[in-house]
Amino acid sequence: MSIWQLRFSVLGTLALIIGLSTLFITVILMWLQVDLLAIGVLVVVINIAQWLLAPYLIDAMYRVKEATPSEHPELHSMVERLSQKSGIKKPRVMIANIPVPNAFAYSSPIAGSRVAVTSQLLNTLDEGEVEAVL
Repeated sequence: MSIWQLRFSVLGTLALIIGLSTLFITVILMWLQVDLLAIGVLVVVINIAQWLLAPYLIDAMYRVKEATPSEHPELHSMVERLSQKSGIKKPRVMIANIPVPNAFAYSSPIAGSRVAVTSQLLNTLDEGEVEAVL
């Protein structure tokens, strides 16, 4: 998958999320017979708040904690190496304490960029496999 296909996929997903949440909020507010201008303002405010605060919700839902370089030096070096290869700034490295082997990235302008690896993934895969997932 090329970088342009990936960006298009991310933008498409973002548009779908915004579209569905806007539709949902609009239907509820129209049912409550709220003014159309108020609906528009409320939809914009809710979508912006959701975008800015989502990383904090993810941290709470998945019990995510920051992985310090002293606790997980191999993981930090992997993320650093992959970030340099990709030409991006190194994200904060997080550990999600959930019983599913997985890894995911998330960010917002307030929270910054983060990459989380589940403790189950670290326990299940070897170092090369974890790097491949990241």
